[in-house]
Amino acid sequence: MNLEELYRLLRNGHVQAQGIFDTVPDPLLILDENLRVQSASRAFFAAFNVGRDETIGQHFYELGNRQWDIPELRRLLDEVIPKSTAVVDYEVEHDFPSLGRRTMLVSAHRLFHPDNNSRTLLLSIVDATKRREREAEKDVLLGELRHRVKNLLALVQAMARQTSTEGRSAEEYRDAFLGRFNALIQAHEAAFSDGAGADLKELIERTLEPYAANRAGVLVEPGPPVPLASGQVMSLSLILHELATNAIKYGALSGATGQVRVRWEIEHASAPHLRLVWRESGGPPVPPPASPGFGTKLIKFAATRELGGRLELNYASTGLEVEIVAPLGSVS
Repeated sequence: MNLEELYRLLRNGHVQAQGIFDTVPDPLLILDENLRVQSASRAFFAAFNVGRDETIGQHFYELGNRQWDIPELRRLLDEVIPKSTAVVDYEVEHDFPSLGRRTMLVSAHRLFHPDNNSRTLLLSIVDATKRREREAEKDVLLGELRHRVKNLLALVQAMARQTSTEGRSAEEYRDAFLGRFNALIQAHEAAFSDGAGADLKELIERTLEPYAANRAGVLVEPGPPVPLASGQVMSLSLILHELATNAIKYGALSGATGQVRVRWEIEHASAPHLRLVWRESGGPPVPPPASPGFGTKLIKFAATRELGGRLELNYASTGLEVEIVAPLGSVS
């Protein structure tokens, strides 16, 4: 093999090695034993929007705006070569030039050499910003799920304990309890089917449809479109069912001449709020209860805790009036 062939062979090997180096999608650096940059991959130049002159020959800690000059990272890198250790996924959170706030994972390994005497580091940098955001979102969702399940179990337990047994047969108690329990199931199906919300008008009409069958007693007045998040759908479904159930048992819908009117509007103060009004008329007078029952507690809990709003109950001589004011888009 002559000198020209040897040169061609070495050059082809170098080009192939550089091609492999540049094919890796994550930014890579090769550092000498003094942590100066010997080589940088194409992905590194593209990710950090820098050129060769700003990178090659520079000390690793001087790159960019010294975003890698971190005492703990210094200590870890200083131990890689003498102790044959490695740095794996060291997290660096920093405001990077032209990138903004990012979370980077830095890994460093001593470059392999057959004689195990390499003094060179291969350093990789992975942008884990979106991964961390997804993990944070997942943690929030899991926390919300735990919160919901805990509330639901407490709600079912309270339903069983507080559904009145006085003057009822076992079958009547069963029907009363299962009626509320079925409403809870329907509310969840409405809230979480396909992971979507619903429009307020659609929700009201769907929830009150069983109570409006063969009756002229339920009137849903026209109102502006109000898109609801899934948590708001569930809370409002429970409230509407409880109000309608009470209206049939004790209020306006218990007779042939009574009527329930539901209307809503959007108020724009410091932030948009929904004002929902339930007004009964034409039924028997409903005096305020001596102590709030479970239905009232359920309505108050859903309005104040779940929707983050306020509730007003007015036991007027003409019929029950309920007003709920809640911020749009706010769900616990």
